[in-house]
Amino acid sequence: MKNCEYWIWLQRTLGYGAKIDDFINCFGSAKQLYEAGRSEWLLSGLFTAKQIEKLTRYSPSESADIIKDCQQNHWDIVTPEDPEYPPLLREICDYPAVLYVDGNVECISGELFIALVGKRNASVYGTRAATVISSMLSDAGFTVVSGGALGVDSAAHNGALNAGKPTVCVLGCGLGTDYLRENEALRFEISHNGALVTEFAPFTAASRTTFPMRNRIISGMSLGTVVIEAGERSGSLITARCAAEQGRDVFAVPGDVFASSFNGANRLIHDGAKPVFTALDIVEEYYYRYPDRLSIENADVPLSSALQEYTAAKENIITKPKKAEKPTVKAEPKPLPAGAGENAKSVYNVIDGETDLDEIVTESGLSIQKALSAITELEMYGVIEMLPGRKYKKI
Repeated sequence: MKNCEYWIWLQRTLGYGAKIDDFINCFGSAKQLYEAGRSEWLLSGLFTAKQIEKLTRYSPSESADIIKDCQQNHWDIVTPEDPEYPPLLREICDYPAVLYVDGNVECISGELFIALVGKRNASVYGTRAATVISSMLSDAGFTVVSGGALGVDSAAHNGALNAGKPTVCVLGCGLGTDYLRENEALRFEISHNGALVTEFAPFTAASRTTFPMRNRIISGMSLGTVVIEAGERSGSLITARCAAEQGRDVFAVPGDVFASSFNGANRLIHDGAKPVFTALDIVEEYYYRYPDRLSIENADVPLSSALQEYTAAKENIITKPKKAEKPTVKAEPKPLPAGAGENAKSVYNVIDGETDLDEIVTESGLSIQKALSAITELEMYGVIEMLPGRKYKKI
């Protein structure tokens, strides 16, 4: 969070998505830019009159409200001067002056990111492809990045989470907003097993302009972007175009040539994107650069076989037998408060030892969203805790 007040000042004055690369290369940092002052800004020839007027309108001290919001909510502020800032993202000309992070900030500091994007109202085919590819890439050593929307984005995030790996969700709004309630439970899960990231200040509402700006971050922090089921006007094609402009790789999963929902992805392949039939089609592009960090084992499994293995693994988790008898003498867990909701009571009653999320959903009979909401309530009461691998146990 080095000199974050100056970076927030720069972001606030020039606006989200501004091309700040030339300014920082000239002056060195946001703090040095501010301290240079109006005369140096004019002499540099880099700024328009309107930009200079904006730079003088605000002061870095006015960033205090944003910093306070982040401190109160335990959100991290990451600037290009911080080691946690994604190194690949720093290479694009319009890299964000500030990133706000909810979750494990170390999740965004590496290079082995792969973006998976596609339709919101995805077909069963698209959802399955996103889930399986994401799971396989996560096992291979990548961190999957997507946008947290319904459809392909959600399937991509879930594929990584089901593999027991972190995932990064780049938001088109500020942290703390009430956007897309249908995915609130998923965002909560990601914040505990990865990170939610945005360039927008806390509580900034989503709009039609924020999502295209968000897309350049998804592709910019990633080595490559995989498009799964995209129509000719799909927003995911904007992400693919950003990736190409940023010099990043573009992949696409082939789809039904008779279905308009695949026209965009199929067109990308026609125009030079690499088709994806197995995870190896992606892994092999980077394995020789990162041989000690990537694994090609099992990456060459056809997606049809991988889907069967993935489904079987999930069913095995759900139907696994109960654990062996517990010792007679044991510490009693904290009692459930009387004011707990019915869903929370149902979840609390099925947690026995280290209980997997899939097992909780199956035995409680609740939807994944209701189960996660109940889990949140129980965590707030302090009667359960989360363990690695999406498992929970009573305290």
